[in-house]
Amino acid sequence: MSHTSILGQVRRYYDEKIKLHGATARGVDWNSAESQRLRFSELIKVCRETDGFSINDYGCGYGALVDFLLERGNAFRYVGFDLSSGMTSAARKLHAANAADFVSKESKLQPADYTVASGLFNVKLETRTLDWENYVLATVDSFDRLSTKGFAFNLLTRYSDREFMRPDLYYADPLFFFDYCKTRYSRFVSVSHDYPLYEFTVLVRKD
Repeated sequence: MSHTSILGQVRRYYDEKIKLHGATARGVDWNSAESQRLRFSELIKVCRETDGFSINDYGCGYGALVDFLLERGNAFRYVGFDLSSGMTSAARKLHAANAADFVSKESKLQPADYTVASGLFNVKLETRTLDWENYVLATVDSFDRLSTKGFAFNLLTRYSDREFMRPDLYYADPLFFFDYCKTRYSRFVSVSHDYPLYEFTVLVRKD
């Protein structure tokens, strides 16, 4: 399956989710707001600064990361990107009073200090695993291109309980992604796999 076909499939999936559940954790296919916040707390560890940084939120949904950063008291410049126009429309309404921009085309993203992506690679639907993995790796290349100081992303883990694993989801090998990022992008790579979700977070710092 081509990347264009994959992106179209993903766009339709999340357009439907936001219509069904609105600007909530369920609307971006998370089980709860609590698990969403836990993922953010792992991803944001890539940022060394607490103020004055710029960040791209790749697959931003309705912009929940903006609220997370504001609650932490961070000062930041934020751009969220999502394929789903329903997501970006909801995000603009929710964050009209905040210093946040939202775009629905990757080409409108500019390099920022950091890029983060939460849950972007989980739902492969009917895509063949090999095609999905090629899409994932191409997208991680985009993270590198869009980030001057570092980037972070998460994936469901292949170490999940077998009886609960689903064929429409992608379960990744954390050892592969550590090696891939370490040999391709930076000497400064870490993998967090010690928090209570069936996933892991990859942090890549460029210095």
